[in-house]
Amino acid sequence: MELTHLNKQGEAIMVDVGEKNITCRTAEAFAAVKMKPQTLTMLLSSQLKKGDGLAAARIAGIMAAKRTWELIPLCHNIPIESVEIRFENNGTDELYIYSAARCSYKTGIEMEALTAVSVAALTVYDMCKAVDRGMVISETKLLSKTGGKSDFKNEG
Repeated sequence: MELTHLNKQGEAIMVDVGEKNITCRTAEAFAAVKMKPQTLTMLLSSQLKKGDGLAAARIAGIMAAKRTWELIPLCHNIPIESVEIRFENNGTDELYIYSAARCSYKTGIEMEALTAVSVAALTVYDMCKAVDRGMVISETKLLSKTGGKSDFKNEG
């Protein structure tokens, strides 16, 4: 398998997408934040001293997706059409964060979806750290992607 971000000398390069076709591309990503049960209750009921943690995390995730090209070396600045962040929980001690992103471009939007859930999870940590510094962010992963040469669905 060839690594696309390395030239023949093994040096890092930005992939040339100039000849690729513009197609509709989507990506979905996931992250989990494990916390104390009372922390999850406070987060879900907007009882945090810093304010509405979920609203802050949603905005942070969307903003992060839009700035992925500035954060991840060699990422293209792509015309994002939409980014959505949603939350679920297990009813006891875990918050699940999902992102869905879409663009019509020559390269995929997977990194934007992953960046969105990562920064949303970090924002949840920041909003809740006064009551629970032991939170664990885990299982950040790409769930699916469509468009381009191939589609992908994470079966794990």
